Amino acid sequence: MKIVVIGSGAREHAIVKSLRRFGDREIVVIPGNAGIAREARCVPAQPSLADAALAEKPDLVVVGPEQPLADGFADRMAAEKVPCFGPVAAAARIEASKAFAKEIMLAAGVPTAEAAVFDDPAAARAYATDRGACVVKLDGLAAGKGVIVADDAAQAAQAVEELWRPGTKLLIEERLQGREISIIAICDGKSVLPLPPARDHKRLRDHDQGPNTGGMGAVCPPSDATAELIETTVKTVLEPTVRELAERGTPFVGALYAGLMLTPKGPRVLEFNCRLGDPEAQAILIKLRSDPLPLFLAATNGRIQGQKPVWDERTAVAVVLAAHGYPGPPRALDPIEIEVEESDDLWVLHAGTRIDDGKLVTSGGRVLTIAALGAGPEQARARAYAAAAQVRFAGMQSRSDIAAAEG
Repeated sequence: MKIVVIGSGAREHAIVKSLRRFGDREIVVIPGNAGIAREARCVPAQPSLADAALAEKPDLVVVGPEQPLADGFADRMAAEKVPCFGPVAAAARIEASKAFAKEIMLAAGVPTAEAAVFDDPAAARAYATDRGACVVKLDGLAAGKGVIVADDAAQAAQAVEELWRPGTKLLIEERLQGREISIIAICDGKSVLPLPPARDHKRLRDHDQGPNTGGMGAVCPPSDATAELIETTVKTVLEPTVRELAERGTPFVGALYAGLMLTPKGPRVLEFNCRLGDPEAQAILIKLRSDPLPLFLAATNGRIQGQKPVWDERTAVAVVLAAHGYPGPPRALDPIEIEVEESDDLWVLHAGTRIDDGKLVTSGGRVLTIAALGAGPEQARARAYAAAAQVRFAGMQSRSDIAAAEG
């Protein structure tokens, strides 16, 4: 069995680690990073991601990031009859276009925030100013950073100015109150299998201060992730969305991520993603105690029903270590020292790393993720932060409060 994994982040490193736990299989990662290269063969994306993947003649391709999916990577694999865990571009629009996602939710009756879509900045600014407290979102992909939460009219107007791009659209959305949670499901085009819920921490600094990032850490499961919440989300969010996409002739195959706000009226969808979250995947996959390969294959052949993955009952906490300058342009080439003793329940997952002149150095915004299991959130976060203290590079940024509110 030859598996090609697409991506270069900590999420893809977690996928590789979870696959390597089971069976004799060849894993190739395109393009990978310095840490992944120690566990799998990494090849460059030349002349393109799709061409590089097809050249490997894989039995399965697992796509990590959203951009290749939005660009039609899975469509190319389908044309070549290569099983691909990840949706075709028409279904990936659920993340690539927030306006399309709202359209799907409204058609499927999925509970979500009220929103208006604008292609004119003046009209968007007027509407946002009138709303005051609201959420302003760029319609397209923005690596998790195309959202600004405004507290008042002045901030709303400024958010429109910051996010507006010629030729794009903006969503001005009702600002919901509550705690956020992520529920991701493996989908085969018609059925869904929910994974353990997670909670991401988006802001750069402690106490949810500072700019939005791609994610600074996660906990799995959060303390408020009840069985009833999962069942409600499956019945009112995930299944109706997958059904609506299938009825439109664009069945969703892969990981469907529902970002929810837990409001007093129940869960409301904030966003959909067309892939495993990052850093949520790092916290989820370290808990997986059965082979992920059957899940990936079942999604591609329409047989996800009946799959029963085994999960560690402990809590997982993932802490992101980011480069100087992130989430703006990150500084690169800072030497990295790692003195962590890894184990089956403590992972050091690479993202923005590479080898330069024989040394491990930074090469991206989010450099590493430390994922650890513990008897509860306090023990898991203590283990993760103890390991993070054994990592050093100049300008390292991290939050000190990941999962602190879960005790």
